[in-house]
Amino acid sequence: MAEIIETLFGTIADPNKIAVGSASRITKSGPFYNFSIRVDSNDIREYSFTNLTRAENMRLILIGHLEEKLRKDLKSANFKQ
Repeated sequence: MAEIIETLFGTIADPNKIAVGSASRITKSGPFYNFSIRVDSNDIREYSFTNLTRAENMRLILIGHLEEKLRKDLKSANFKQ
């Protein structure tokens, strides 16, 4: 089960759901499979692969990395005063 974090303001956040919601679905555009990840409001990264399996695997990996970043950011925000 995912670790649900309570922020300094008392709201509950699930980093896994936030990370999955920040990633687009994989779409086929010509010979490429594309998806994007929204890291923050001004940083959207787009990725392109020629193989669907590689695109799916990389999307899962990047969602995991984003989840860890969010978890770290949410935890560190709890201790700032």
